[in-house]
Amino acid sequence: MGYVSGTDRGQACLLPDRIEDYVAADAAVRVIDAFVDRLNMAELGFQRAVAPSIGRPSYDPRDLLKLSIYGYFNEVRSSRRLERECRRNVEAMWLMRRLVPDFKTVADFR
Repeated sequence: MGYVSGTDRGQACLLPDRIEDYVAADAAVRVIDAFVDRLNMAELGFQRAVAPSIGRPSYDPRDLLKLSIYGYFNEVRSSRRLERECRRNVEAMWLMRRLVPDFKTVADFR
C-alpha cells in the first residue's frame, strides 16, 4: 500500500481546464517541487519516508515538506492558513496535486 496520491496535473477538468495552464513556467512553486523531489527523505531522517504496508495511506512527507516550504516562502506560517491555501490558491493546488491535508496533519508534520 502506498501514500495518498493526488490527481494528475495534466488531467482535464471543468475549471480550470488544466491546472498546469495556470501556473507560470518560471513560478517559484516549480522550483520547490523540483528541489524536494530530488531529496532522499529517508537519509534526511524523515519519519514515514517509506510507505506503510497496512492501514490508511498517509501523506507523502515530500508533499508536506513542499507545503511547508511554500508557506515559509509566501509568509503563510499558520497550519490553518496553509490548509486554506490548498483549497483556494492555484499554485498551492498545483504543488499539492489538489491534495488538501487538514491543519492538524500539517501541524503534526512540523
